[in-house]
Amino acid sequence: MKTITPCRQKWAGTMTDRERFNNQMHYKTVDRCFNMEFGYWDENYHEWSIFTENGITNEGEANVFFNFDRIDGVGGNTWVSPPFPSGIVEETETTRIIMNGDGLLAEVPKDGHDTIPHYVKASIVTPDDWKKCKEKRFRRNDPLRKVDVEALKAAHPATRDYPVGVSCGSMIGMVRNMLTFEGLAYATYDYPEMVEDMVETSCLLVEDFLDQVLGQIDFDYASGWEDICFKNGPIVSVDFFNNVVVPRYKRIGKKLHAHGIDLWYTDCDGDVRPILPGLMEGGINCLFPFEVNGCAHPAELLDKYDGQLRIMGGVDKIQLGNGPEAIKAYLETLAPLVERGGYIPFCDHRCPPNVKPEDYLYYLDLKEKMFGMK
Repeated sequence: MKTITPCRQKWAGTMTDRERFNNQMHYKTVDRCFNMEFGYWDENYHEWSIFTENGITNEGEANVFFNFDRIDGVGGNTWVSPPFPSGIVEETETTRIIMNGDGLLAEVPKDGHDTIPHYVKASIVTPDDWKKCKEKRFRRNDPLRKVDVEALKAAHPATRDYPVGVSCGSMIGMVRNMLTFEGLAYATYDYPEMVEDMVETSCLLVEDFLDQVLGQIDFDYASGWEDICFKNGPIVSVDFFNNVVVPRYKRIGKKLHAHGIDLWYTDCDGDVRPILPGLMEGGINCLFPFEVNGCAHPAELLDKYDGQLRIMGGVDKIQLGNGPEAIKAYLETLAPLVERGGYIPFCDHRCPPNVKPEDYLYYLDLKEKMFGMK
């Protein structure tokens, strides 16, 4: 295993990472702010000298390098199993057509720069496609869905000093991945029963996983992934979301609450405001990583849902790229939110390579000065 030498001291504190995270997310007193970030673009690992000169090649190594507080999570096999065979299907001078594990054909640049893939063909279009795929790749009794609970208990003992979350998968985001953006938009009108069955299948697989691990590990929070919003709101209608997705959240939330888990975040980019009431009705009470430019300043929603909502993220990546003055001005707008609780500040998605390494270090230093232990 590679040895990583931290480039900075861990923030001083009097609480464990686990105590701090739980208190901060429940609006209770903390010694200082929980210190974490949400990773980097792939280019950063090749372009930032602070990474290349120290052999930092991924987010896990970066977290150790910057000596962030520890936060961990446990997930299960709750989607396609077995996955579709991945590989290159076709090549041009500048692009490759690849098949991914969801069976989609995607066009990606040959030079490997980080970008959203252009999907050219979906694996599921009609109910017949879904029926065949479901029978082969969404079997609830697939042996690969069985969790090695003892290994997880050994990896995350009850005596640990860091928070651990349990993944609640995705009800509609992974369905979007399989159908594509446009495919989901059409399918909710052309084949609504098919889409609902995909959501129901996703829910059942998550419930099967939760039934194996809840009560076996003392989890601190739950997490999920949706990514069904962009800057103009959700890609499904609010009615569809409330009528089809929210009831599945409620089922999952009932299991979580029965085991004392009352903090549940979902990772959804873009403007989540139209579906936020549904998210909260379903039991999701935390947003992550909360993109500012696609939604709002985090204060808008934390003020509106005072004491009910939490946010993790919300540091405008645009301001990180604008230099020290802009970074300082923006962090000052977040100070009252950190003071109030229910909010952990970090870059509002993976930090892009246009942010200068020296400015990123300035940002980390300023965060410690403003939000570390006084």
